[in-house]
Amino acid sequence: MTQSKLKDSSLDRLFDAILLLKDREECYRFFEDICTIGELQSMAQRLQVAEMLNDGEKYNDIAKQTGASTATISRVKRFLNYGANGYNLILQRLAEMDKQRQDKQKD
Repeated sequence: MTQSKLKDSSLDRLFDAILLLKDREECYRFFEDICTIGELQSMAQRLQVAEMLNDGEKYNDIAKQTGASTATISRVKRFLNYGANGYNLILQRLAEMDKQRQDKQKD
């Protein structure tokens, strides 16, 4: 397990609160209260950029499709390659979830 540079008790409490959310609807309710729409859209955009980079998409295509600046795309790419492995962890789990959903639809 990696030691985060950000680790402190207030962030621990925030992450504990997030881990208590039970479903997507609860996430919408909590994040709508705690974040601005812009903050949420920025986080969602970064995740979309990470997925597209992971899929081998080119910067220009990512910028057109997501509206992200090339600076944002570069930053996400840097964290994909040299960050705390958080993007890679969640991208792997999302891929597994998507595969399970596809398998269920086939049944």
